[in-house]
Amino acid sequence: MNKVILMGRLTRDPEVRYSQSNGESLAIANYTLAVDRRFNRNSTNGDQQTADFINCVAFGKAGEHAEKYYHKGIKVAVVGRIQTRNYTNKDGQKVYVTEVVVEEQEFAESKNASGGQGGGEYSRPAAAPSGADDGFMNIPDGIDDEVPFGN
Repeated sequence: MNKVILMGRLTRDPEVRYSQSNGESLAIANYTLAVDRRFNRNSTNGDQQTADFINCVAFGKAGEHAEKYYHKGIKVAVVGRIQTRNYTNKDGQKVYVTEVVVEEQEFAESKNASGGQGGGEYSRPAAAPSGADDGFMNIPDGIDDEVPFGN
């Protein structure tokens, strides 16, 4: 099984190019996620934190989404698979690449938490008109049959 789940911040805006295949254009977005890693070096400072920088590539609609809504600093969650490949560069040296091929991606924080930038289509659901702000929305009467986990 080859499955990876990551959450991190983009280190730069996605680089997007388009490939022609069978007369259709395919978006290919490349971006790098800085993913926090905590470790303890048996020091008196406790846990230290560093980051791993993971290259990700998103194809098609996911690539278009990244191009339109993602920017440097935004926090995203990614589900995908690890892929390795190699090629020979213009100097004749063999280059090995390990990257995550994105199968799913989504925003990992609200637009407000990311400084009010980006997120375009992402917004928090409107709160129910109840007095208490407990983070839950009220389900209107009469749709009990549509809720798969009711009663």
